[in-house]
Amino acid sequence: MSEKKLRFNSKTIHGGQQPDKAYGAVMPPIYQTSTYAQTTPGGHKGYEYSRSANPTRTAMENALASIENGTYGLAFGSGLAAMDAVIKLLSPGDEVISTNDLYGGSYRIFRQIFEKYGIVFHFVGMQNVNEIAEKINANTKLIWVETPTNPMMNIIDIKAVSKLAKEHAILLAVDNTFATPYLQQPLDLGADIVMHSATKYLGGHSDVVVGVLVVKDKKLADQLYFIQNASGAVCGPMDSFLVLRGIKTLHVRMQRHCENGRAVAQYLSKHPKIEKVYWPGFESHPNHEVAKLQMKDFGGMVSFVTKGNNYKDAIAIVEKLQVFTLAESLGGVESLAGHPASMTHASIPKAEREKSGVVDSLIRLSVGIEDEADLIGDLEQAIG
Repeated sequence: MSEKKLRFNSKTIHGGQQPDKAYGAVMPPIYQTSTYAQTTPGGHKGYEYSRSANPTRTAMENALASIENGTYGLAFGSGLAAMDAVIKLLSPGDEVISTNDLYGGSYRIFRQIFEKYGIVFHFVGMQNVNEIAEKINANTKLIWVETPTNPMMNIIDIKAVSKLAKEHAILLAVDNTFATPYLQQPLDLGADIVMHSATKYLGGHSDVVVGVLVVKDKKLADQLYFIQNASGAVCGPMDSFLVLRGIKTLHVRMQRHCENGRAVAQYLSKHPKIEKVYWPGFESHPNHEVAKLQMKDFGGMVSFVTKGNNYKDAIAIVEKLQVFTLAESLGGVESLAGHPASMTHASIPKAEREKSGVVDSLIRLSVGIEDEADLIGDLEQAIG
């Protein structure tokens, strides 16, 4: 069957893949090599040096391109390295409009690394596309979107932002880490670049650090391939192998993440000690209707705030958790809890993070694939 006709669940296993040419291995081997023999200068089998390309990395990049309905995939040493490559498309004086509710590491690389090189960043709430339009000028070259956002779970209308970007010939990049291609495919909604921290759901087992980009346009892909090779922030073959293995079970894991995420969000929403729960599946959630249109389900990420917005109360809860592990990161099979104000978003000044809702009592949950009753029981004993 043509790959174009394969449905998503089949693409996670077969998309962009073929048995290894050497011995017919069904799973691509780990090509743990830095260089490749040549018969004459430039005479090789498509690989000459592993910074430029490695067969295991190529297999993973092809798989990612397939499940995002893209044409070209590029893998990096981390999600931030992938972002770094995107911003290197720009020149001093260029301007970027970014969502104001984004991962702290993304904020840090924008403000503390690239602002020094003359790139200007504007941070706005993107639930209303008009907020973006007001910031566009002749120097605007990129719009950076996260949806759902980290950690407030805000939903941004990718199709509407894409229409705006195309009207002004601006690149649109979407961080699809929280949703994964199982839930939404931004390229189909008009985005130019899709970025993932593959460390999270794509790898899925908290055992690898990788970032990826997927695009459709060849000219854009060639620019990014040049940056990837010239800057050298690539992932190794073992990392590539682990992410490729993770992709093959993405669909079954994400289904359970969504089921458990729903159960946890509904439990927390009824708890007398919880003030507010952030999860796109609630009808009361801003842009819930947009989420229904552009996402297959609502994901396994849930954030909540305790009544009274007390820092010590939040810390006490995360310290008492037993099934949920207090740790950085997300998207693994195991459930994780984090305190954004002191962990993932500590690099954002307090006044800035609180504008977007990241208050001192906010707790972010990455709901894993354990038994639903055990997760709710753990929250019950921790919250009291």
